[in-house]
Amino acid sequence: MAVDEGVAPATESGDGTTVHRLKPNAVGLLGVVFMAVATAAPITAMTGNVPFMVSSGNGVGAPASYLVAMVVLAIFSVGFTSMAKHITSTGAFYGFISYGLGRTVGLASGLLATFAYAVFEPALIGIFSTFATTTLKDQTGVHVPWWAFAVLMLAINATGTWFGVSVAEKLLVALLATEVTVLAAMAVSVALHGGGPHGFTFAPVDPVNAFKGTSAGLGLFFAFWSWVGFESTAMYGEESRDPKKIIPKATMISVLGVGVFYVLVSWMAITGNGEAEAVRAASSANPLAMFFGPTERYVGHWAVDVMQWLMISGSLACGMAFHNCAARYLYALGREGVLPSLRGTIGRTHARHGSPHIAGMVQTAVSAVLIGAFWAAGKDPYTGTYVLLAILGTMAILVVQAVCSFAVLVYFRSHHPESRHWFRTFTAPLVGGVAMLAVVVLLVSNMGAAAGPESGSLVLKATPWLVALVAATGIGCAQYLKRRSPDRYALLGRTVLEETKER
Repeated sequence: MAVDEGVAPATESGDGTTVHRLKPNAVGLLGVVFMAVATAAPITAMTGNVPFMVSSGNGVGAPASYLVAMVVLAIFSVGFTSMAKHITSTGAFYGFISYGLGRTVGLASGLLATFAYAVFEPALIGIFSTFATTTLKDQTGVHVPWWAFAVLMLAINATGTWFGVSVAEKLLVALLATEVTVLAAMAVSVALHGGGPHGFTFAPVDPVNAFKGTSAGLGLFFAFWSWVGFESTAMYGEESRDPKKIIPKATMISVLGVGVFYVLVSWMAITGNGEAEAVRAASSANPLAMFFGPTERYVGHWAVDVMQWLMISGSLACGMAFHNCAARYLYALGREGVLPSLRGTIGRTHARHGSPHIAGMVQTAVSAVLIGAFWAAGKDPYTGTYVLLAILGTMAILVVQAVCSFAVLVYFRSHHPESRHWFRTFTAPLVGGVAMLAVVVLLVSNMGAAAGPESGSLVLKATPWLVALVAATGIGCAQYLKRRSPDRYALLGRTVLEETKER
């Protein structure tokens, strides 16, 4: 039966109640890629992370860190995309892990993923507000308090989600294209000029140098941090055209495309300065000089001004993408009736736009409360709100990624033994899972250094315990449902489109 693309479909679930669906066929391959890449925020990852990696991590080996991270994440994605060919679910990790390791682990992972994306949005609101306030003052002399920009971003994100993924996609495409263009202009200009003051240097891309420097572990962690959100491709499966083909392709394109871009831009930034000069610039009172210097020298001063504005739009795009992720996870949990009242609220979709509009409003409220709490506590929007919440969310999502890898191993053994493959469904997810656990260890051991002036913060110290508490809550809820409401327990992680049939 044909589906009217202008109306959000609704179907009957296993217990006879109505399940509201997201609008199908709303986004294509490039749209999914742009949504995923936007969560990585290339300009924020480059200008925010690379100077810190060079000054306090693995020095000029920062580009090599991106090379190592790209290989590890590509291996992880092999197993992830193998599962995406069988399961299409807005809950992504929630659905994948529920099928692979069972409903209890699935619900715990679903809550962790929701928690991660929920705190990522206010984190990005913090850095967006900082960039906006600083740039406006530097270039116009006008001072606008950061909280005014925070309110603006909350409104933009809420509006984008209300009108559906196709509207958010168009805005993100425009924002992402501009930020990628200005970074690429710097990198290409340095290359065309034959490198920096000392010519080309290949030390930054020597994989051995990824494991050297002041703190190689810190540098590698920041490299992996720069990709957070790439796995969001899977949550757009129900809204994409031919998801069994589009989602695996979009995931690999996102991982490899972003990886090549990160390596090239960070390499040319170091080359454009010169190795020793790059370290000095990154360690100075204005670490952004590491990017602004070669941009002004090889492209022009106008490009530096543009780059400052694009840092604002890039963080906006990233926050908007995370808002969409959080809203879809809330919706996925709500439509399955973990609590019966959720089906008629966050589990509903907009009758016309097919968007998780109520879940989007709930996520906006969560972000507003967190921003308000950090403001009341006197936290700086960048060093406090952004850094602390980003570390918290990153730890949660890395744990879920590791668990998902092991879920792939079990899923193909128990559900599709005929599709098992020694590399795609065994070696790749095993290596990917172990590697993700190693990155979690890197994060835990380098949290204090990563937090900088907030190294003594109670939020930072509570981070591992908050992650454990969210996971324990999921396990407890699942076990309660298993004993008291087996019919609702049976639906956990099962609202998916598998082999084109609802289950």
